[in-house]
Amino acid sequence: MRLPEPRGSLTRALCTDLSTGTLSPATVQLAERTAAASTDPLTDEDLQLALAICYELHYRGFDGVAEDWEWDPDLLRLRAHLERVHTAALRELAGELEVTDEPVDRQLTALIAADDGPSLSRYMARTGSLEQWREYLALRSVYHLKEGDPHTFAVPRLSGRTKAAMVEIQADEYGGGSPARMHSELFAGMMRDLGLDAGYGALWDDAPAAAFASVNTMSLFGLHRRWRGAALGHLACVEMTSSEPSRRYSAGLRRLGFDGSTTVFYDEHVEADAVHEQIAAVDMCGSLVAGEPALTGDVLFGATCSLAMDGLVARHLLGAWDAGRSGLRRERALAA
Repeated sequence: MRLPEPRGSLTRALCTDLSTGTLSPATVQLAERTAAASTDPLTDEDLQLALAICYELHYRGFDGVAEDWEWDPDLLRLRAHLERVHTAALRELAGELEVTDEPVDRQLTALIAADDGPSLSRYMARTGSLEQWREYLALRSVYHLKEGDPHTFAVPRLSGRTKAAMVEIQADEYGGGSPARMHSELFAGMMRDLGLDAGYGALWDDAPAAAFASVNTMSLFGLHRRWRGAALGHLACVEMTSSEPSRRYSAGLRRLGFDGSTTVFYDEHVEADAVHEQIAAVDMCGSLVAGEPALTGDVLFGATCSLAMDGLVARHLLGAWDAGRSGLRRERALAA
């Protein structure tokens, strides 16, 4: 994977420093100024891409960038400036969360029931055009081509029933041991069927900030032990809310003439996530807060962030399409 094209002064300086092998103090200061000056961090192209670049060093890295950068103290200091403003924006978006004495699975269910965000899956099922589908998959490729990985970072931070439940869920994400059935590979196959470049990170330059804000939130939670409760709440919300939307996404593709060989990614989620829902809410989150009640608020925060990030992506795409323009940074997502 190559370094992405810069989207501002911070990503330009960061990419230059990573390529040359020396992080300039001026770049760290620039990150601090960028974070302080950003009026909407979750949609700030320069800030979100810079944070994504820092996190990607923990995933597959970049061509021409030394692997030693992953734990470079100065780069971690730079990342911390961005994480602080990102986290503050998430807290503001989530608002005040009420924690009750009810079982956490019921609190998660109530949280999801109260969500009034726009439904992108209904739009795609009923009226999404082929080009809109290509844009949607291009945006979602930032996450789905690494599906499972951000949450899996939390596994070593857990124990007992909580860890066992999470591993049971994640095993399905990785195809139950079959590389061809890994959800990331199923998504890549769907991209290829729609004429998109399915190479890992190939469409980063096309994806808007909303795509990176969503994945950066998962990476933040997964990479910090302090946020293990939020990581589990986020994952639980994903599992509890994806079955029916996946059914609608599958119907949308079939409406356009695609068959089960293309819709298998969504068909798999209809079945798997229906099973995972109780495991995630009761076994995973329930056992976590039974042992650490103080993490209940973090679990609910993570779930709220999951819903909020889905809403951010939906509003971005639906708003662009309603205005008659592309939801991508540029309309060049088709494969060569």
